[in-house]
Amino acid sequence: MATLEHFGDDIWIAAGPVVTSAGFRFPTRMAVIRLAGGKLFVWSPVAVSPELCAEINALGEVECLVAPNSLHYVFLQGWKAAYPKAIVYAAPGSRERAKNVTFDADLGDTPTEAWAGEIDHALMRGNLITTEVVFFHRKSGTVLFADLIQHFRPGWFTGWRALIARMDGMTGALPQVPRKFRTAFIDRKAARTGLARILAWPARQVVMAHAEPVREGGQAFIARAFAWLR
Repeated sequence: MATLEHFGDDIWIAAGPVVTSAGFRFPTRMAVIRLAGGKLFVWSPVAVSPELCAEINALGEVECLVAPNSLHYVFLQGWKAAYPKAIVYAAPGSRERAKNVTFDADLGDTPTEAWAGEIDHALMRGNLITTEVVFFHRKSGTVLFADLIQHFRPGWFTGWRALIARMDGMTGALPQVPRKFRTAFIDRKAARTGLARILAWPARQVVMAHAEPVREGGQAFIARAFAWLR
């Protein structure tokens, strides 16, 4: 059962259930940001539940539901049902992949009016797997990554999947960009443009959907994870 954890000024995170893709088990994590007007921005929502909704409702009214890439959409429609007035934002490619989700708006390079001045975002283009939209919450100094940085504890995967995960860098000593995503960046120039924006943010913390959160030294953490691209 997901429970909100306070992670900084006007930001909360919650771990959700494990999801499975091609037999690989992935933990999930979401973030909730309270905007200046009191409305809520929900990033990469995990499975919806009455208990989680009660906690979120105590913080404010859900206005924005965000799919940060075309792979993170599994639970979105359930949230749209729970919060029908919320606007569901699609990352590039999400509409084509997530046919069951009712999207209301698209994420692009320009600032989004609903959170302009409070949350910045950058598109990591040029990847064959997905175009991830990376977010930065100014007030808490927190960067949000969905799939581009991952880390799994030893023993999380077993059998041949453990071997594949090790070769992919998913179970290395430190969180990193998995090898499959590195290889999939066929347009390195476009990717570096997005990375330059991310590295310019004064990041203190980092939240990842598939790794433990980082609570200090966020800018250096991101620079290390993407040193191969710079």
